[in-house]
Amino acid sequence: MAKLISGTYAEALFELALEEHREDEFLEEAQGLLIVLKENPELNQMMNHPKIGREEKISTLKAVFEGRISGDMLGFLTVIVEKNRYGSIEQILDGFVDKMKEHKGIGIAYVASAVVLTDEQKKQVEARLLATTRYRQVEMHYEVCTELIGGMVIRIGDRVVDSSIRSRLSDMERSLMKLQLA
Repeated sequence: MAKLISGTYAEALFELALEEHREDEFLEEAQGLLIVLKENPELNQMMNHPKIGREEKISTLKAVFEGRISGDMLGFLTVIVEKNRYGSIEQILDGFVDKMKEHKGIGIAYVASAVVLTDEQKKQVEARLLATTRYRQVEMHYEVCTELIGGMVIRIGDRVVDSSIRSRLSDMERSLMKLQLA
């Protein structure tokens, strides 16, 4: 249910950005807000506190963000507080950022490899993703996962490409288990 609600608000913000032709501005503001919220957990605690009234929460938002973000984004945050949905603000903003990146043709790829990849290898992975997907740009996230033994696992959107040694060994094990000895 919470995911549905946050998706609805993310969609509303997305539609507003498109309607106003301010996609880049809204995207930048949403990403900035996410950083501020993650770096200031006490703000979230205060905004989610049940004993603090909506008016006080709204005046706090105005004191913190007025002049730093657009009036439309501040108005959006105010609506979130008025509708008592501030507890989902990070999911809403994350959903908006994902929708906007998808709209702009930016894919987000997560690459897990058994060893640290060189810059050249990273360029090759990115080039391959650009060649095999519909994205014009790919935002890359790399991590080392020694459990893979070798190879890598790439996740972009709902697609996963697993070329790890761990996966191959697991496939081999399943095949051997299916064999019936005579």
